[in-house]
Amino acid sequence: MAKLNTPFRIGIVPIDGFALMSYAALVEPLRAANVLSGQELYDVSVVQTGPNPAQSSGGDLVPRQVKLNRTTSFDLAVLVAAGNALDYQNGQLANWLKAISRKGTQIGGVSAGPLFLARNGLLNGRRMTIHWEHSDYLLEIAPDAILEPSLYVIDRDRLTCGGGTAPIDLMLALISNHHGQKLAQLVGDWFLHTSIRPSAGPQRSSLAQRYGTTNASVLAAIEAMETHVANPLNLQDLAKIAGTSPRQLIRQFLRTVGVTPISFGRKIRLSKAHTLLQTASLSISEIALMTGFSSPAHFSSSYSEAYEQAPSKSRGKTKI
Repeated sequence: MAKLNTPFRIGIVPIDGFALMSYAALVEPLRAANVLSGQELYDVSVVQTGPNPAQSSGGDLVPRQVKLNRTTSFDLAVLVAAGNALDYQNGQLANWLKAISRKGTQIGGVSAGPLFLARNGLLNGRRMTIHWEHSDYLLEIAPDAILEPSLYVIDRDRLTCGGGTAPIDLMLALISNHHGQKLAQLVGDWFLHTSIRPSAGPQRSSLAQRYGTTNASVLAAIEAMETHVANPLNLQDLAKIAGTSPRQLIRQFLRTVGVTPISFGRKIRLSKAHTLLQTASLSISEIALMTGFSSPAHFSSSYSEAYEQAPSKSRGKTKI
């Protein structure tokens, strides 16, 4: 592909508490592309959305942030947010993104950033992805979202990314589209990222790796549990999905993971509830409903038994 005549202008928009890793994974490949090509291919600015410059989850401050009302035009604006920003509201930012989108600017979101975009109608009719920890919450507030469990998704004028190190792959794809695969590979090699992952690559390690078993029936049942958090399946349904009998499934679970299928499923649901308590301003009743408990009282007692404290005491600031 022919080189662009002018630098591609990118505005990085960090939300207070953003993950520094995601930010660096966006910015550093662009800097490297400029250095390795000997040209200013990418002009990157950091956009300040509030009265004070945004700080990362570890308290790091990105210097030279440009205030929202003083920004110039961009070719791409990317919102970077972490789990603490699941309920983040900023009408001025939403209006700004909509305004520059109407002028032809591409809009992107990283980690929890796509949640803000979806909530404000900026991903309507677009395929998208988000960090796997936030996918259930996204579907609660935007049930029509076209969500894919990918590292990143580019759908016309929208770019979304799961966060972590995945923005490296997204930026390498951008560099390859603009300036060819050779430069993208050089940038990847510079960061020892020698194998550029495809957009549809998985966000998480396999079930077998995460749970330490290769038992096909157990893995099939666990996969069903993870996709039915809000409406948990009974033992008979799990056994049917796993292709075995309920009694045999119990034996296999006890042998491979040490607990029964129902206990294991409850553990998965409680873990999801624990994450929601720390990252979203949902009520106890809403979290109980989202994680498949029959009542807030049932949820509270189960949670207290598992975590040795009441759900109300588990509110935190987990940042993903």
